[in-house]
Amino acid sequence: MVTIDEFFKIDLRVGRIVSAENIPNKQKVLKVDVDIGSESRVVVVGAAEFYSPNELIGKIVIVCTNLEPRTIGNVTSNGMLLAVENANGKPIFLTIDDEAPIGSNIL
Repeated sequence: MVTIDEFFKIDLRVGRIVSAENIPNKQKVLKVDVDIGSESRVVVVGAAEFYSPNELIGKIVIVCTNLEPRTIGNVTSNGMLLAVENANGKPIFLTIDDEAPIGSNIL
């Protein structure tokens, strides 16, 4: 269990994937650049087995922006895209069903 105060430490924002590319020598992950309103973030996502880079460009996603950076291959990931897995293990990225400005905080 976490307290409500601990939960509110998590910074979730609406983002838009503006670019995506394969990472050399990494078969399962992609490097994506995500516009979160005030800045662009590089995030490494475990989606390369299911999505081509071009399929991700333009997707509206939910981003956790205050995780400690983590280096994967030669890329430092500065966040996490929220997703669920379907029955085949494919990540289905969480999004919103109405318009909200890029960078909006998830409350």
